Amino acid sequence: MTNIEPHFLQVDWAAFDPWRIQAVRHRLGDHPLMQFGQLVELGRRLDGRGQVRTHSDRATAGTPFNDAPSLHPNARSAVDTLRSIRDARAWMSLLNVQTDPTYRRLVDAVLDEARAHLDRLDPGMHHRAGWIFISSPHAVTPFHIDKEHNFILQLQGRKRVYVWDHRDTVAVSERARGRFHRLHERDLIQWREELRERARVFDLEPGQGAYMPSTSPHMVENGDAPSVTMSFTYLTDATRRDARLHAIRDWMHRGGIAPPPVGSRPLFDRAIFAGSCALLGARRTAQRLLGRKVAPERAPYAAAHLFEGAQG
Repeated sequence: MTNIEPHFLQVDWAAFDPWRIQAVRHRLGDHPLMQFGQLVELGRRLDGRGQVRTHSDRATAGTPFNDAPSLHPNARSAVDTLRSIRDARAWMSLLNVQTDPTYRRLVDAVLDEARAHLDRLDPGMHHRAGWIFISSPHAVTPFHIDKEHNFILQLQGRKRVYVWDHRDTVAVSERARGRFHRLHERDLIQWREELRERARVFDLEPGQGAYMPSTSPHMVENGDAPSVTMSFTYLTDATRRDARLHAIRDWMHRGGIAPPPVGSRPLFDRAIFAGSCALLGARRTAQRLLGRKVAPERAPYAAAHLFEGAQG
């Protein structure tokens, strides 16, 4: 059981569409775990497990997202960065905070609340995760996409979030999405300044947030003060299907076949998805017969391997 107050999310659930970008509100800003002293200690714990991602404020919208930490390194330690975030000139993400028992309870509280409304619309919530972003003034999160559905909630400071529709092939092509889903590479996802005019823009301040569906391209520009933001993310049956359809198409492209875009030919999508399920099932069965460990497709949490040895 948890003693955390429920009803964190303020969402018009009656009108909620899991595949539509939309504004949300929340009541997380005063939560004890979101206070800076607690975040510093969380950063210390996660840094020891390699669960901190950081880069300097020299990164731009067009910096390749995967390479930002190596292209623009932050020389300070995680704890030093957090303690002096106003002057650190850095961007930092505390990764998979659900692997920390204390913060896992918060992730569960928020996503249990969401799941009570989402099960009828977008069932099969799995791979839950929490990510906390702490940014110096004017730091930028480069343009990129992620696999998960995402409730991004502003806790301290202000930032501008640009989000593009997940079907916008001008912002990110079908081929780029296929490569991302098959290899988790973002090489074909490239920033262009003219994309700004196509985005849904959220000027977030504490108590505000946004929901972005799986693979919605996004880019973030921090305001004049330090910022703290938390994302609550998850996958569903629908995101798993969408990811597999894109990955199969990337495999077909490599073989010289030009398949129709995802969603344009429903019968084709059903056929290749059913075939992929059968092949994957056979492969997983063979791996088990060979005595190999097979990760569950619907693990409750992301980065489940990091829980080994953790105290719940």
